[in-house]
Amino acid sequence: MRVARTLEEAAEFGPTAVTIGNFDGVHIGHRRLMEEAAAAGHAMNAVAGVLTFDPHPATIVAPQRAGRLLSTQAERCSIMAREGMDFVLILPFTKLISTWTPERFVEKVLVESLHAKLVVVGENFHFGHNQAGNTKVLGELGKKFGFETRVIPPVRHRGVTVSSSSIRKLVEAGNVSRAARLLARPYVLQGEVVKGRGVGSTQTVPTLNLNAGEATLPATGVYITRTTDMMEENRRWKSITNVGFRPTFADGTGSELSVETFLLDPFEPPTPTHIRVEFLRRVREERKFESPEALKAQILKDVSRALKFFERVKTAAPAAFQ
Repeated sequence: MRVARTLEEAAEFGPTAVTIGNFDGVHIGHRRLMEEAAAAGHAMNAVAGVLTFDPHPATIVAPQRAGRLLSTQAERCSIMAREGMDFVLILPFTKLISTWTPERFVEKVLVESLHAKLVVVGENFHFGHNQAGNTKVLGELGKKFGFETRVIPPVRHRGVTVSSSSIRKLVEAGNVSRAARLLARPYVLQGEVVKGRGVGSTQTVPTLNLNAGEATLPATGVYITRTTDMMEENRRWKSITNVGFRPTFADGTGSELSVETFLLDPFEPPTPTHIRVEFLRRVREERKFESPEALKAQILKDVSRALKFFERVKTAAPAAFQ
């Protein structure tokens, strides 16, 4: 898959079938848009791809409403490649671009750079200055400039419209199992392994401490997870992860939220420097124990529950959980 970061680079792609959006999380609704662009685009001898933005437009036009994201740009590109996209244009979103009228945006980006033959969007698509453009405006501009517009209805799952915001709420509530169904994969945190306070290695169990950056964090609690060494993909472990404030060790220094992962499989050095943690199921809420020994005993119970979970999903769960 080719990745462009300027309009000049994108102009080399040739005739395109493109879908537009922020694609945070690349959930099952986003995948429906990409499927349409790929199938229709290839049928009309056009390359199929995605137009997305960096940073998220909300950080420019409404920073007070800009929230944490579900995925990094690199994660999104990786998933889009697996979904069969031929290209991704990651357009730098600037204050200047935020002032473009819908017609100017269409002419500069879709027509002059992407040479669009087909544009696929969702029903709630808006674009241009003050979001003045909608699907009706896009369709009219398509007729003017010679491309087809297809509007795809929202995907619903068990009565809920699938969206990045609905998934974010599920993750923040700790319902990572339901979020995984809407994402078609487990929710992931990834980043650098950082030094902890050393409490686990001496009083409970040793853990890997993840710096999750600005990602959306699951609700505090203990989760069954799967951990991968990002530098060596073949190093992968069953794990349990605590997201929280370590109340058992609250001594004035434990007020900072942490993401601590305990590996359940045999581990051999070196210690990974960057990890990816997939959240499969919430086990329990975080709570304060009367002693480190009591906490360690609970952790061993959590481990037993996690191992039983992994035994069950060998045959019962979707491939995404195996």
